[in-house]
Amino acid sequence: MKTTVLSFSLAAVLAAGSLPAIAQNAAVVNGKPIPSAKLDKLIAGTGQPASPELRDRARTMLIDRELLLQEANKRGITQRDDVQEQLEQAKLNVLAGAVFEDYVRTNGANDDELRKQYDKIKAQFGNGKEYHARHILVEKEADAKAIIAKIKGGAKFEDVAKASSKDTGSAVNGGDLDWANSTSYVPEFSAAMTGLKKGQMTETPVKTQFGWHIIELVDTRDAKIPSFEEVKPQLQQMLMGDQAWQREQFQAMMKSIKEKAKIQ
Repeated sequence: MKTTVLSFSLAAVLAAGSLPAIAQNAAVVNGKPIPSAKLDKLIAGTGQPASPELRDRARTMLIDRELLLQEANKRGITQRDDVQEQLEQAKLNVLAGAVFEDYVRTNGANDDELRKQYDKIKAQFGNGKEYHARHILVEKEADAKAIIAKIKGGAKFEDVAKASSKDTGSAVNGGDLDWANSTSYVPEFSAAMTGLKKGQMTETPVKTQFGWHIIELVDTRDAKIPSFEEVKPQLQQMLMGDQAWQREQFQAMMKSIKEKAKIQ
């Protein structure tokens, strides 16, 4: 029985070794093989499931690239000085990018830089509180005063907002602005809102660049500010995507390289 199994295994290995080139490669273009591994890598790079359709498209792309390369060689284009210069420049750009990425991984953003970013984000939470407010927006002060009198007379804030507010986004919800920190609003609105107590409405209309507001404070709560450690990975990504920071890091890298080099 063992002999039989061994025979089958050996036969399978021999059969694999004797497969035609087309079976071992994704394609063969004018005698030049395109390895299946190259096709697999291209498909994996898309991040999509390896469907038959995607495989066909990727295979066609590799074939087209090979045909263009062969045509360029046939026409002597690859030997032209201008093309060689461009290829050399492209190679240099790729290598420079790889060196910079490696440098950033090793000498990337330190905690001091990250904390500066964290403090900027933290400042957006204003006084550390969140406010749940409603408002009614109108164009004229007289209309705003009339609405205040109407609500004081017993009309529901939500009903008046639906009927009269020019802020169509919140009007459908009775003027509800949901939870937000004070810095989310223009200064005039924010100052009036934060000066209210829970359940209070502004006694006089509030003027902003958008018009006249009647504001009601529904509730307040402490803002949930994530800790530095919780958002540290996101802060690193943000900083690494900042072009000004990238320029500073690149200059620091080049300075370090030059200091170690012998330039005559």
